[in-house]
Amino acid sequence: PWNPTGGGERPTMRTTQKQWLEALSVSYYVFTFLFMGLFFSLLVLFLLFTSFWSISVLYLVWLFLDWDTPNQGGRCFECNRSCTIWKHLKDYFPIKLVKTAELPPDRNYVVGCHPHGIMCMGTFCNFVTEANNFSKQFPGIQTSPVTLAFLLHLPVYRDYLMYLGLCSVNRRSLDFILSKPQPGQAVAIVVGGAHESLFAIPGMHCLVLRNRKGFVRLALRHGASLVPVYSFGENDIFNFKAFPTNSWQYLCQITIKKIMKFSPCIFWGRGLFSADSWGLLPFAKPITTVVGRPIPVPQRLNPTEEEVDHYHMLYMEALEQLFEEHKESCGVPASTHLIFK
Repeated sequence: PWNPTGGGERPTMRTTQKQWLEALSVSYYVFTFLFMGLFFSLLVLFLLFTSFWSISVLYLVWLFLDWDTPNQGGRCFECNRSCTIWKHLKDYFPIKLVKTAELPPDRNYVVGCHPHGIMCMGTFCNFVTEANNFSKQFPGIQTSPVTLAFLLHLPVYRDYLMYLGLCSVNRRSLDFILSKPQPGQAVAIVVGGAHESLFAIPGMHCLVLRNRKGFVRLALRHGASLVPVYSFGENDIFNFKAFPTNSWQYLCQITIKKIMKFSPCIFWGRGLFSADSWGLLPFAKPITTVVGRPIPVPQRLNPTEEEVDHYHMLYMEALEQLFEEHKESCGVPASTHLIFK
């Protein structure tokens, strides 16, 4: 404990306080990610049957009137992206952003973020927030992270996500962003989606990518450069229970994913008060997000399958090269390679 008479103890006190701020920031993110949407959906429903029913009715009217906003660029407040809580979140692991090439602001970009992991921690920190000063490292680039459309239909939670700059991942929303008159637009897409979270096994680097070509078609329609991004360490922050692909448990996960658009996973981390206890707090292991070189893409309003396949292959090769170039500096054994599914 800090002794006020011993000046040398004060840094220890500050360090302890900083650790608590980091742990609380991560806890806030985890519980928001997992429970905020469900909580407010149930709350709005519950209030309809109480004397506070007018609150729910007014909000539902607002929801109806504002329904299409996630498809029209969202509603971002920059102060939310620069909030101090995200700096503490970054420092907990820590999360780093590595720039390997310039992204000239005179063109648009489709940024492919890998892997999904359990909670997209690296993608969130670097592309949703300004914790690592993305806008300063890539001046003139306006990032628009996208997420599942159904999350942007959940009461209150949708507003929270939009205030952070998130938009829907559907075609209409993406076309709207990349059709803005000012260049420098960058849509950040977690290409593997919810399915990829089923392969978030510590120490493994498995990506759902071989048949994910919609983001390439998007880039071709708008002539937007493709940018591969890989977050080393994303799969290491939670323990994960993986089921064989021929098991009934895996079949249930896939079925729920098709119906509900998310994949239920069994994962666990550490407790809030002890690193030796079980809990939902992620392990404090470093995450390094490496932004690769942009791949120039011509504009084709109606791209052929051959063109899509060509640029999809170029993207996979660039992503694999990015992984190989940086894996050892990020603590990945030289014998480890990307697995594409």
